Amino acid sequence: MRYDLNLLPIFVALMEERNVTRAAERLGMTQPAMSNALARLRLMLKDPLFVRERYGIQPTQVALDLVPSITDALATLDDAVLGQQSFDPATADRLFTIAPNGYVEFVLVPAIVARLAELAPGIKLRLTPYGNDLVETGAVSGTTAIVLGRIVEPPDNLVVQHLMDEGLDCVVRADHPEIGDTISRAQFERLKHVNVIPPGRLRAGLFQALAKQSLKREVALSVTNFFAVVEMVAVTDYCATLPRLICRRLRHDPRLRILPAPVDLGSFPVEMAWHVRYRHDPAHRWLRGTVAEVVKQVSAGE
Repeated sequence: MRYDLNLLPIFVALMEERNVTRAAERLGMTQPAMSNALARLRLMLKDPLFVRERYGIQPTQVALDLVPSITDALATLDDAVLGQQSFDPATADRLFTIAPNGYVEFVLVPAIVARLAELAPGIKLRLTPYGNDLVETGAVSGTTAIVLGRIVEPPDNLVVQHLMDEGLDCVVRADHPEIGDTISRAQFERLKHVNVIPPGRLRAGLFQALAKQSLKREVALSVTNFFAVVEMVAVTDYCATLPRLICRRLRHDPRLRILPAPVDLGSFPVEMAWHVRYRHDPAHRWLRGTVAEVVKQVSAGE
């Protein structure tokens, strides 16, 4: 039996989008063409594959069972074909989707964008958030080029590279009435604190570090991003415990004072993950190498 390999990416798009219209838009197809392709898929695989529901389509068990084999087959084809292609960053015209957590977006993405503008002005980035769920980023399916942050329990189809380890410092306002050039354990436990949520894994890591040192912290305010922390601390007597590279940037803010934590809170890893299908893709390899180089320079203070 002869198979139409062009139908396999369509199957993957339908599986990931769970919506015929969105899958068609993603692949640059009309909706009638997508519906026709779905009919051919059903005939080829001898199963309905997707069942219509109120807000889209849901895969059948056969479709769910086929996903690993089809995605692995596409990854193998990508390795064989893309690995033979050349890539010139200076002339490339590409769009990459990357998923940084909040910390990476604040500290590292600006430097990455600046490097791309210098070396590959035709490359564009689209950012999608990374909190706790790797699946939601699109990395597990391969629609996202790389995920940046703390990668916990990655599936087998993701490759993970360690980029650096990051520590933690404290931030208070410059004219804080109780805090001088250092902060003691007693002062830390007496103060009220600003907490950042998400990213969830960083939040969990900080709570675990505090618990390990039996260091108490009264959280008076929880915010959703690092930008908000700065403004809250600048106008209150609250304290915030933040990653060291963020604190390095905040040293230039005259409203703030950066202090070492009263105890060693350890460090947390910053990692990069990508789908196995992009292992040998020249463009993706260049992008990952550039990101790793930028992270190394930023962490070294260059």
